[in-house]
Parts: sequence; structure tokens; C-alpha cells
Amino acid sequence: IADRREGIGVCGWILVSISFLLVLITFPVSIWACIKVIREYERAVVFRLGRILSKKAKGPGLILILPCTDTFIKVDLRTVTCSIPPQEILTKDAVTTQVDGVVYYRIYSAVSAVANVTDVHLATFLLAQTTLRNVLGTQSLAQVLAGREEIAHSIQAILDGATEQWGIKVARVEIKDVRIPVGMQRAMAAEAEAAREARAKVVAAEGEINASKALKRASIVLAESPAGLQLRYLQTLTTLAAENNSTIVFPLPINMLESLGQRNRGG
Repeated sequence: IADRREGIGVCGWILVSISFLLVLITFPVSIWACIKVIREYERAVVFRLGRILSKKAKGPGLILILPCTDTFIKVDLRTVTCSIPPQEILTKDAVTTQVDGVVYYRIYSAVSAVANVTDVHLATFLLAQTTLRNVLGTQSLAQVLAGREEIAHSIQAILDGATEQWGIKVARVEIKDVRIPVGMQRAMAAEAEAAREARAKVVAAEGEINASKALKRASIVLAESPAGLQLRYLQTLTTLAAENNSTIVFPLPINMLESLGQRNRGG
């Protein structure tokens, strides 16, 4: 619609000429009705006898319009924050969740936003809701929880392509919260706890293996040096005495007990 440029016809030019003559006759009073101020972040789409006056919106600054024949619509070009309310979604693995998000977009073509859609903000809001439900419906619960950033980029690409003809540029999409049923939360917590316990048992078993290997190497060293075994006994005695002074434990070497037993049998 914005790309078409057709003449307004003979009657249209007559009406425009009459309007221009009225402005000249009533000048300078009429100049206040002709001058409009457009802010820096706004653009004005001017209609003359129902047709868009130019392919490009006017502004910012002062613009001139003719009374009776010209009308204009202001379009805000600032970034708009669109909050998506919680959506009831059935994931790919048949889990019901509630997901909400936020979409940041701006209008880059004021003419397209006015001429190609009735209410550009409402249309973008409804499209964002539908796209969020459709995209998350193809994902499992684990994918939704772990891949929020990838899902947000996918939704952004879909919205950006669908709203291009409306003059909309989607800057960012964020998924704010994913709510799952209480029963599912408990099941996931139990699963995570069981996984942690399994990992703890594996770590403990690996520790036992390493300790057994270390004890084996220590026994080989002590077997080669009997004096080292005696020193180990004394070290153990020192450790016990430091921890509990009221109790003294004196370990006896096993070979000493064996020699005493042989002497008793010999006697």
C-alpha cells in the first residue's frame, strides 16, 4: 500500500487548491493550524485525501499540513517492551508447564506500521504469544529448562521474519520463568538426589581402590625394612598420646609375639 503512488485526480487537486487558498486568505492565523511539531523519537505519516503523501514518514521537527485535506498519524519509534503473560504449554514429553517471557521490538518503518496492519502493537503481542506456544510445544521439558537461550533466539528469528512487513524489528526475546507442577518438581528433586548419591558411591569406591593400592605399596616397603615397621609403631603411639592423654596404647610387634610363642613351646 505504501509503495503505490497514484494521482488524487482532478477533484482532489481542486480541493487541495481551495484549501491552499484558504490558508493564504486567513494567513497568519491559519499558519498555527498548518504547523505541527514532531519529536525526535516520532515520525508522522501524512494522508492527503486518504492517500499516503510520501513513501517516507515526515519528521522530526516542524512539518506543514493543509487543513481539511491533510491528516497525519504519529508513530513512536522507541523500543517497546512486550510482556508475554504465562502460557499453558504441553511439552513434547507430555508435561504441562507455564512459561512467560518478554519481547523487545521497535518500529523502523512508520509507513508500513500504519498502512499494513490495523494495530501493530496488538498484532505483535498476539503473534509473540502464539509463537512462544508453538516453539515450546516442540521441545521436551529438559530442553526447555537447559536451552532457554537457543529457544529465545529461535522465537526471535520467527517473529522478526513475520513482522518485517509491518515495519517491526524484533531486537530481543527473553524467557523469564518456567513453572512446572509440584509433583514433577518432587520427582526431579528425587532424581537429582539419587544421581548425587550414585556419584558419591562411585567416588567412595574409587577412593577405596586408591587406598588399597597405597596400602599394598606401603606393606611392600615395610616388609623390606623391619626397622621401618618399628618406627611406624612409635609414630602411631605418638599420635594416640597426643589425641587422648589419659589412654596409652603400646602396640607390640607381631614377630615378638611369635618368638615368645616359640620359646614357650620349646620349654
